[in-house]
Amino acid sequence: MSVLSRLDHYQRGHRRVGLGIATVYKFIDDQGGSMAALITYYGFLSLFPVLLLLVTLLGFALQGNAALQQEVLHSALSRVPVIGDQLGHNIHSLQGNGFALAVGVAGSLYGALGVAQAIQNAFNTIWAVPQHRRPGALAARLRGLPLLAVLATGLLVSSGPAGLIGTVHAEGIAPGWAVRVAAVPLSVALDTGLLLLAFGLLTDRHLRIRLLWPEAVAASLIWQALLGASTYYVGHQLRGATATYGLFGIVLGLLAWLYLGALTLVVCAESAAVRTRRLWPRSIAAPFTDDAALTPADRRAYTSYATAASYKSCEEVSVEFHRPAAEAADTARRLPSPRRPAGCEEPGAFD
Repeated sequence: MSVLSRLDHYQRGHRRVGLGIATVYKFIDDQGGSMAALITYYGFLSLFPVLLLLVTLLGFALQGNAALQQEVLHSALSRVPVIGDQLGHNIHSLQGNGFALAVGVAGSLYGALGVAQAIQNAFNTIWAVPQHRRPGALAARLRGLPLLAVLATGLLVSSGPAGLIGTVHAEGIAPGWAVRVAAVPLSVALDTGLLLLAFGLLTDRHLRIRLLWPEAVAASLIWQALLGASTYYVGHQLRGATATYGLFGIVLGLLAWLYLGALTLVVCAESAAVRTRRLWPRSIAAPFTDDAALTPADRRAYTSYATAASYKSCEEVSVEFHRPAAEAADTARRLPSPRRPAGCEEPGAFD
């Protein structure tokens, strides 16, 4: 038995290994990296209009309000690179601008709705929803409006405990261990609920939400780790940086942070689909050669890819699998040759 055959036999007999390999294969088949990149693009696109909106609102709020100016100067916001530097040196010159406010609102709304549409497309691809059952571009964006309000509110609430601890620590006050211990599970629980809500609302297929909690919890834990890493990055690597260096640092950091978050979301959704739809164990050699013997999970996966490409409700897609050429040839060699009557010769024997 070859090494590849032994590895294949091992992963078929061990659930966790088989699930991991099947998740990686489905992630590659669905082009999960491209889906995560699209989510990252719209997320990044919405961030700078949000920053423009924040600066504009601060200009309206701080104008002629000396008490609020002092509060902002001594708040955690003043320690954010680039913006914090601007607030510290130009807080008296910040003025609200109606055009900047309109651009900030429009840009933020466009980017946020793009994020919702990209996540819908990713979930529908992962769960193999036929094309004719998916909403159009306009319908998907309009569908994301009420959902964005719910998710934004929930995200602010879930990030509140971690952000509060970071702000208190930045002010020189060490929060007690009980506060630190209680904040993380609370944030994880809220993030898990939000992710389960997103699974149900953004997928055009009936899902048994109660079965998806392992991946939702895993994604929430990774999200909290990313939040902690980003807080450390801003607090230790970019603190005191110049405006130019801080700008490059925060742009690259935001891109990496957003992509890792989107990648976590896509991978966890792939894992949930593989586990609940029994798309494992896969044949290790199946993605690399047409001569590999397909498992039932391989057949279910490839069938779902074909049926998901149906663009019309009246279109019927049927999938058939033939035996690999190597297996058919081996079977033909093992079968006895048909007996011929005496006196009969092979065609062309006397040519």
